[in-house]
This record gives sequence, C-alpha cells and structure tokens, in this order.
Amino acid sequence: MRILLLQIRHDPRVRREEYDSFVRYCRIQPEELDVLNVFDTPSFGAEVLAGYDALMVGGASEASVLEPQKYPAVPYCIELLRHCMDIDFPVFASCFGFQLAVLALGGEIIRDQADFEMGSLPISLRAAAAEDLLFHDVPDGFHAIAVHRERSVQCPPGAIDLAYTNPCCHAFRVEGKRFWACQFHPEVDRATLVARLTIYKDAYTDGDDHLHDILRSAVETPDSNDLMWKFVERVVGSNSFDQ
Repeated sequence: MRILLLQIRHDPRVRREEYDSFVRYCRIQPEELDVLNVFDTPSFGAEVLAGYDALMVGGASEASVLEPQKYPAVPYCIELLRHCMDIDFPVFASCFGFQLAVLALGGEIIRDQADFEMGSLPISLRAAAAEDLLFHDVPDGFHAIAVHRERSVQCPPGAIDLAYTNPCCHAFRVEGKRFWACQFHPEVDRATLVARLTIYKDAYTDGDDHLHDILRSAVETPDSNDLMWKFVERVVGSNSFDQ
C-alpha cells in the first residue's frame, strides 16, 4: 500500500508531528506514506498521484483557502481534488483539506474573526451516517479535535452530509465516490492538540489563561481517531465499495 499525504505545513516541528500522526492513526508503516508539501512544491498536477493507492490531505495553521493570491498552491490543491472526484480516486481530507473539498464542489467557506471552534468538541451525526462505510459504527455525539477560523455552514452540493456542530458542517462524503472530508482532525489526539496549540497559541488564543482553559477541557478522541484506519482498511484495502 502506498498513500500520498498532501501537506500544507510550514513549521518543521508540525510537519513531522502531522506525518507521525497520520502514520499512527492510519496504522500503517512510515514507508507506506509519502509527503507532497505545498510550501515546497506550490504547483503540481494529477501526475503526483501516479503509483499511489489513496490521497490524504491534512490541516494548515499557516494558510487559508480564501487567500490564493498569498498561498498559490490553493488552486492546484482544488484542481487535484476535483480530479480525484472525477476518477473516483480514494481521498480522506481533514480540516484545510475539508475546506479545499468544499470549494472543489462549489460550496462556500466563510471566516470567523472570533468565537471560532477550538478544542475537543462533541460532533453530532446526520441520519445518513448510519449507512456510511466509515461512520455507521461511530456514536452520535462523539468527540473530535477541531481548531479552525474558516468553515462551511452547509454541506456542499454533490455531497452527503454526515456530521455537524451548530456552527458548521463537519463531515461529508462525495456522492458515489470514495471521497470523505472532515472539518475536525481525525489524525489529532489530545496530546497533539496540547503540543500544537502551544506552538500556535498567539494565532489561536487570547493568551496563556485562554490556552490553559482550552487544554484543561480537552478530552481523548478515540472514535474520531479511528476514522483514519477505517478509511485505510475499509476503502483503500478493500476491493469492494458500495456507492
């Protein structure tokens, strides 16, 4: 098995931590996961998928899907995801990847300047989750890590709404495709949240007291984390897929 991680990370510490998290929660070996980092390679095409069985897309604390002029890789990422949809290439996208997928489907992303979601949150399931290959055995109200200033209020066109919080859509699958996207971070656990928010506290918190409040209330997120290996086992490693 070979999986490509489309990474949107600049800080070397977070590059490594994110890579390790994907390997750990996908339950794969490091040699099975390669990285294309868009800060190193901002322009690319569908040829990057050659030789791979699936694409995963991570988060981005230093970039925005709403600023393609500042982050020139954004349109290339969107086109790659559209290509994956067109050819039914397996994709699992989280956070920034979710937002790219929303735009690829013609949906809308908005930005919150304050009161954005941050920490370990209870996520509610839509009725369609009961029939979904990845979500059917996830409990309603499961906890997941989310830290994002930008969001999609509604599920984008051409997708099946799977999970939500009051402010936004949190998970969907593209209709008839092996393509899932989550606004929350299935690859992040409580320990990683602590490490990451400590690095980015100036960007996401109002100071040490706010940071400590977020971290004190954080809980473990096993049901969210399990989505990673479920995708690998049930989609990438399976020869059958019920659309």
